[in-house]
Amino acid sequence: MAQRGVSADEVEEVVNDGWPATDAKPGMEGCVKVFPYNGEWEGKLFAEKEVVVYFKRADDRIVVLTVKARYGSGFPRG
Repeated sequence: MAQRGVSADEVEEVVNDGWPATDAKPGMEGCVKVFPYNGEWEGKLFAEKEVVVYFKRADDRIVVLTVKARYGSGFPRG
């Protein structure tokens, strides 16, 4: 997550408040959320950050499998 610039708080917010990711593979769930960013990532300025979290539910827990981040602007919202 840190390599992609995503915090644990953002992951939790995506899972709790994001909309369903339509590209989640069978047996997995995915959620997406767009955050205002207005900052620099790898030397470039970006207005927004889209975070996608793919996870599975095991018992009463959520097991995070993958976290993706894209930086840019004008991301679609679910």
